[in-house]
Amino acid sequence: MSIKKIITLTAVAVISVLMIYGFILISRIFSANTKFEEKELYVYVPTGANYTDVKKIVAPYIKNFEDFEMVADKRNYPENVKSGRFLLKKDMNNIDLVRAMRSNIPVKLAFNNQERLENFAGRIGSQIEADSLSLMKAFKDPDFMAANGFNEDNVFAMFIPNTYEVYWNTSAEKFRDKMIKEYHNFWTEERIDKAKKQGLTPVQATILASIVHKESVKKDERPRIAGVYLNRLRLEMPLQADPTVIYALKLRDNNFDQVIKRVFYNDLVMRSSYNTYVNIGLPPGPIAMPDITAVEAVLNPEKHDYIYFCASIDRFGYHEFASTYEQHTKNAKKYSDWIASQGVIR
Repeated sequence: MSIKKIITLTAVAVISVLMIYGFILISRIFSANTKFEEKELYVYVPTGANYTDVKKIVAPYIKNFEDFEMVADKRNYPENVKSGRFLLKKDMNNIDLVRAMRSNIPVKLAFNNQERLENFAGRIGSQIEADSLSLMKAFKDPDFMAANGFNEDNVFAMFIPNTYEVYWNTSAEKFRDKMIKEYHNFWTEERIDKAKKQGLTPVQATILASIVHKESVKKDERPRIAGVYLNRLRLEMPLQADPTVIYALKLRDNNFDQVIKRVFYNDLVMRSSYNTYVNIGLPPGPIAMPDITAVEAVLNPEKHDYIYFCASIDRFGYHEFASTYEQHTKNAKKYSDWIASQGVIR
C-alpha cells in the first residue's frame, strides 16, 4: 500500500472519529437533560451561594449531571453564580439550563387586606428570601421611620396595596426602600392637597381609610361613610367606630385570628388608644391595610349632614344613615333585634 493511500485512509479515519466525537459532543450539549415531569418549575439560589451549593440545588432536576457540568464549565458559569429565582422548563438542553441559571426571574407580589404589620411581614417573608423578622426590623428602623415621618404605630400606612415585581433575593432593606418609593409615587401633590382639604395628612388619611375599609366592603358606599367620619372629626365627636374596638380587642388578646361580629358595652369602655368610643380623634395607626378605593373615599368624600350609621337589615352589606340621634336609635334597634334573632353571640 502506498504512503499516499495510507495517509488518505488515516485522514478519513481521523475525520470519521472527529465527526463521531462531534456528534456525541453535540448530542451531549443539545439533548434534553431534565428529569422532572412538571411543565416548568422554579429553583432558588440563596444570596452568597457558590457553585457547589448550586449543584446540590439543581441536581434533583437534571438527568445527566456530567453533561450539565461540562457545558457549565465551558460557559464559565461556576465563576459567575447568581442568586435568585430561576425558571427550569421540561426537556431543556444543557445550554438552555445554564442560560436559565443566569436569568433571575422576578416574583409578582400582590397584597391587600392585611390587618397589621406583622401579618404583612409574614406574607412577604413567605414569598421572598428575606424573612419576616428581617423585614420587621427594616420597617421599624428608627432612622428610616424618622426620615419618612412615621412611628412604630403608623408605619403600616406606608404600604399601598397593589401588584409589584421584585426579585426573590431582594433584601429586607431594598424591599422597604421600594415600598417607600411607591408610597411617595402614590401620594402625589394632588392627593396631598385633597387630604389637606379634609384636615388630614397622608398618614391620617390612611388611618381613616383603614376604618372606612373595615366598615364596608361596598365600594360605592365608602365615600358616604368617609363623609360621616369627617363630619364627626369636624364636630370633635368620638368616631365611635366598631372596627377600632374589634382591633383593640384582638390587640389586647394578641389574637388576630379570632372572629368578632358583635361588640358589647363592656368592649366600648375598654381602655385602649384604638378605642374610638372613649378617645376623640383618630387611633394612633391603621387598623388594617386599606385598599385604594377606601383612600380615595376619604380624599373624595360624599358631602352630607349624616353623623350616624348602622348596618342595614334590608340591604345586606350596606348601612342606614341618619342625621339625628333619634333616627339612628331606631335604625340601631332594628339591627340589634335582627342580629339577636340570628343567634349571633360574638
